[in-house]
Amino acid sequence: MRLQEPLQRSLRSEIEKIQKQYGYTLSKLSALSGINHGHLSDILRGNRAMTIRQLDALATAFEQPPGWLYELYPDECFAKERVSRPRVIPYLIRCAEIGRQDCIQPIVSKLLDEQKNVDILFSVGERLFEAGKSKESIPFYQLVIENEKDSHSDRFSLSQYRLFRATLGTNAEDNWKAVIRFEPYRHRLPENYQLDGLLQLANVSFVLQRWSDMEKYADELRLLASKVYEHEWRKRKNAKTCEPLKTERHLVVYYGQGFLLKGAALQMQGLYGEAKKYVQGYADLDWFELLDNTGRMEVEKFKTWAKANMYTYDLLMGDTQVLPEYLDFLDKHPTEIPAGLLTIMEVASKFDISIDHVLERYSAEIERFYEHQDQINKGRHYNFRYFKIAYELKRGRMNKALDEILCCMDLADLC
Repeated sequence: MRLQEPLQRSLRSEIEKIQKQYGYTLSKLSALSGINHGHLSDILRGNRAMTIRQLDALATAFEQPPGWLYELYPDECFAKERVSRPRVIPYLIRCAEIGRQDCIQPIVSKLLDEQKNVDILFSVGERLFEAGKSKESIPFYQLVIENEKDSHSDRFSLSQYRLFRATLGTNAEDNWKAVIRFEPYRHRLPENYQLDGLLQLANVSFVLQRWSDMEKYADELRLLASKVYEHEWRKRKNAKTCEPLKTERHLVVYYGQGFLLKGAALQMQGLYGEAKKYVQGYADLDWFELLDNTGRMEVEKFKTWAKANMYTYDLLMGDTQVLPEYLDFLDKHPTEIPAGLLTIMEVASKFDISIDHVLERYSAEIERFYEHQDQINKGRHYNFRYFKIAYELKRGRMNKALDEILCCMDLADLC
């Protein structure tokens, strides 16, 4: 006697089976899931395709975990071998969000049978990235880069940029690899993304202490921001209504940062006189024509940073008489204290001046160095302790110098 072949599992057969187990009528299931009664009837009869949101709603109604029956959903994404963007994109996004990689790969393989479907993978990456799920977006941008035929297309360049942003973390070696991977494509980006790409490259170079690279990106940022500003200003002057260039930060940020980062790179190379020349580029940006409330707030930040950096350069060039003024400035601008303490300690060790009163005055802030988790402030803390070694040695305080050496060794493992 021939055994009857088991029925093949399908999305609707599984839903029908669990519906019978729970004893839910169509009306009850509609009420629990929030799916319109008529739509639900058409879905279960196979007359209407199901969205991934509706499947999730049914999973909740049946008290099933996230991702329930996802492995059976791909049939909803294809009708007569034609892909449905409105269903496949949300499906891939949800699979990425909950970690159903087993469901992603078969869909990707089928999509890549046609070159035009690379755009679907790019759209998934963009939706994930814009929702703050940058890590989940990485595989989709990698697929675009691997399968896009035109390496000069915006889609390819934007994928390189997004991949760069998404892979930045706390590991210095990985960050440098990300820079190397992205750098050749920075000029292929549309200008609005190029501005932010250059700003990010300069910032990463600062953390990695690659001062010549930081200078290069700051120079490029300054030139591009000036060019974009001139274009935007003329465009808005000549048109009553026009769409402003969409950038991640206000345009004045990119302009001012081009000067600020150039000065910072020169400072780190000991070129304090050269660095001072660039302060004027961001000390007073009230002339910037395209300012809104956000822009004006950014301009005020640049004014504060310009004052702080002028004090910094004067001190590092040996003008220690400005120290009392600088301390007053730090009291009025407490966010500048971490950077200020590093400057003061470097100056004290370099010019052999006593700052014991400063260390006592800011003892609580110095202790708070340990609370900072970002790479910039971790680096400041390490360098503060490094310069303090020389400071304590010059004062003949060997035990304190030894404590600072041990502290530097511990911090070196964390930075």
